[in-house]
Amino acid sequence: MLRALDIRNMLIIDHLELAFQPGLNVLTGETGAGKSILLDSLGFVLGWRGRAELVRADADQGEVVAEFALGPNHAAHAILQEAGLPDEDDTLILRRVNTRDGRKTAWVNDRRCSGEVLRALSETLVELHGQHDDRGLLNTRGHRTLLDSFAGSAALLADVRTAWRAHAAAETALNKAEALLAETRAEEEYLRHAAAELEALDPQPGEDDTLDTRRRMMQGAERIREDVTKGLEAIGLNGAEGRMSDAVRWLDGARDKAEGALDAALDALGRAQVELGEAQAGVEACLDQLSFDPFELETVEERLFALRALARKHDVSPEELPALAANLRAKLDALDASEGDIAALRRAVTDTGADYDAAAMTLSDLRAKAAKRLDAAMAAELAPLKMERAVFVTRLTEAPKGPEGIDAIAFEVATNPGAPAGPLNKIASGGELSRFLLALKVCLAGDDLSTTMIFDEIDRGVGGATADAVGRRLKALADGGQVLVVTHSPQVAALGAHHWQVAKRVVDEATLSSVTPLGDDARLDEIARMLAGDTITEAARAAAQALLDAAQ
Repeated sequence: MLRALDIRNMLIIDHLELAFQPGLNVLTGETGAGKSILLDSLGFVLGWRGRAELVRADADQGEVVAEFALGPNHAAHAILQEAGLPDEDDTLILRRVNTRDGRKTAWVNDRRCSGEVLRALSETLVELHGQHDDRGLLNTRGHRTLLDSFAGSAALLADVRTAWRAHAAAETALNKAEALLAETRAEEEYLRHAAAELEALDPQPGEDDTLDTRRRMMQGAERIREDVTKGLEAIGLNGAEGRMSDAVRWLDGARDKAEGALDAALDALGRAQVELGEAQAGVEACLDQLSFDPFELETVEERLFALRALARKHDVSPEELPALAANLRAKLDALDASEGDIAALRRAVTDTGADYDAAAMTLSDLRAKAAKRLDAAMAAELAPLKMERAVFVTRLTEAPKGPEGIDAIAFEVATNPGAPAGPLNKIASGGELSRFLLALKVCLAGDDLSTTMIFDEIDRGVGGATADAVGRRLKALADGGQVLVVTHSPQVAALGAHHWQVAKRVVDEATLSSVTPLGDDARLDEIARMLAGDTITEAARAAAQALLDAAQ
């Protein structure tokens, strides 16, 4: 429910503070007094598209604050939580500022928010309906949603959407598999030849580096073997090892008489002998590697050249050849197994398609039954609105399969007996259209009273008993909820639970709009003005009082 609206520096509004109530709230006033500006301002704070420039001529910025009361299960709570915005109690405060240069900034519960979040919230807070409404009931694209709401088909619709996603996923998987199979089939001969060539060579990870190192070592072996041999002799028994052994023997013989002075030296020599042994082993290992058969060099070079030639052929590095071989083998394995896989995928497409068809048909049956109930409900609503001879038809036709089912739904009407039904917004006149819209809203409102409904001159073009019937429908629609009506009809105004008068005045050569809540006497005069015009007569007051008495 909309509790309060605070507007500052918007067009001809200097500053307005309005406190709204549950039930039917009516706003009246002369044409041009500023009623539409109130709706523009409310639309601005809700993030709706509207006038490009709303800021007063003498102000740097305009600002609108709207306060809403939320019930514990209101849909706005989920949006606030998902957006990470404060959601601490039953109050929601929206604030939006429009600067002179066109920049717009919005806050939700004193936290900055995006226009997207603001618009998502607005859809749960306010519905705007008017004679030329393209946001709600006249939008044929929304008729299916409205019928589903009336039918209570949320669970079935969820099943259809789930089945559609499963079927679409199965078709996507099949299409990808068939495309891959076709691509693989086109290069099958090449794949088998390349895979056989790689399997015959059998490249191993790191083999190129190993062979290259071995090749270079063998190529340089003769040049360094003589020096390595001399080095081994120099540290062997006839060299450092023998001399060190003699030194240890001589010093060890003198240890006892040296009173410990040779202990450290002998320990160091022991460690040196160990290190010398390790060095000797390393040199001997190097000599073993430098000892090779000339045929081995030829074999290594042939293997190395074969690896590099095959790598160049496939435009990869030698290190990538094992991975390439594995990839080619995987493609061939997939090719061999693909027929079975595709058969399984085709069965999945058939099965998910059957599941979708069954869910969509169940939903379609529910919609067809709901359409008949809606048509009957509309007939009952149209009679009190003095349209008892009009016919309302919910038309179901076949639509391409999709996540919303297999039905195209359109509301059609016939206003003259015997005339064919046609689109709602093409057949009905302005006054008739208003009543159709109101009747539809009454039928579709259901038990959801969490949204504030605004009707902008929806009673235009009707009067007398018909206007009274419109007002009574609006009053019934507001029972337990909140409805705001901008009206020029005294019959509708008399049925309001709360009444505001919108007027404009000139202050210091500036035109300003004001909104005044009316007490009993002021309300009587306003309804009399609506009946009689600028000159309010006693007869007009008596007629106004009669309307107020009849509204009780």
